Amino acid sequence: MSASRSETARALGPGADLLAALLDGMDAALCAFDADGVITHWNREAERILGWSTEEAVGRSGFAGWAVRSADADDVRQRLMAVMDTPGRQVHEFALLRKDGGRVLVRTQSAGVRGADGAPAGVYCAFSEVHAQIDLERSIALSEALFEDASWGVVLVDVDLRPAVVNAHAAQALGAARTSLLGRPLGELVVQGVEELEGALHHVLAEGAPRAPVELWVTLRTPEGERRRCWRSGFLRLASPLAEEPVPLGVGWLFRDVTDAKLAEQEADRMRFRVSQLHRAGGAAAECEDPMDAAATYLDFALAGFADHALVDLAEGGRLVRAAASPTGAPGPVARLAGAGIPVRYAAGHPALQAVERAGSVRASAASEAWATERQWPPDAAHALCTVLRSRGRTLGVVTFLRSATRPAFERPDAVYAESVAVRVAASVDLSLSRD
Repeated sequence: MSASRSETARALGPGADLLAALLDGMDAALCAFDADGVITHWNREAERILGWSTEEAVGRSGFAGWAVRSADADDVRQRLMAVMDTPGRQVHEFALLRKDGGRVLVRTQSAGVRGADGAPAGVYCAFSEVHAQIDLERSIALSEALFEDASWGVVLVDVDLRPAVVNAHAAQALGAARTSLLGRPLGELVVQGVEELEGALHHVLAEGAPRAPVELWVTLRTPEGERRRCWRSGFLRLASPLAEEPVPLGVGWLFRDVTDAKLAEQEADRMRFRVSQLHRAGGAAAECEDPMDAAATYLDFALAGFADHALVDLAEGGRLVRAAASPTGAPGPVARLAGAGIPVRYAAGHPALQAVERAGSVRASAASEAWATERQWPPDAAHALCTVLRSRGRTLGVVTFLRSATRPAFERPDAVYAESVAVRVAASVDLSLSRD
């Protein structure tokens, strides 16, 4: 009824030992039948699933009487052997018997084997437990869905930190075609923030995935220009399941663009802080006996997190006269100048003069190294916001806020905040002038 492994090897002739080693090294269970339905091959995975050893399986005629119920034996044999005369592979599901008497549902892929003369010579059958096959199919389906239909970016990065696979959403976020991204250094795509991104990838390869998502701010180079984005990212270390010890294959990087939400959150925080500063400034200014001290107090509170310098120029006889300023050499409060009354030498077209003419706000940024000096501002100034001081229908002067090159340029929301501060400063200045 059965043949030993050595007898089978001798029957197969030269190369049988190599064939046996290859069969036993397979992850899938495999058996083979000759043209009469006698089992000729049975590997270790088949032994693991059903419990029957090679010596017990090889030489048996089909599965009848040992690996399948008698009621099912004829149907199983007919379906397996029918593939011998049919081109291609066929997939079936059978309930087989383990050696311990338990039943296991397997999914088989079988195909005919041809002899040297082209005549049918037998059948080989690869099989696995259905639940294991379903798990594999789920994994494949999940992988395909992630790389085709996912609503977040998915990138597989190899150990050299170059994209190996990119899904459609990630390609759109990166501003390039999927195929053009493959194998390119991340530094070619990310202008700023690439060090943080590569640092996160190196950490995952060395230590494993972080416990929580990471928010990365990056500036991208795209055909339309540079774009600053915030990506909420998760990372997974990928290792080969075939190696005895984990061998890193790269990193799975999943991300979503949360730029709009982060900007809205930052703007809300900024507004809350500015409202709080105005409230605190009002309380502090109310304790000042001198209205000009109150005006300086408003500016001191306004500078926090907003600008590096503040200047106050008052209108006198058609000219602007410097009345107060924050120190330029070291941090300190806005203070009235000892030499107040000397006109500032602003050239035509100066932003402060434009603010007075327009009775509004004017924003400007440096266009040259001498830009600040030419406008009678501290040399480290790179961005300016000039806002007119108006009270009781009169223009009293202008307040100028200055930022250094390390800060971003003033934007429209900044001008709105500056105008709110200017209203309070103008009221204090008007009160001081009325007293005089």
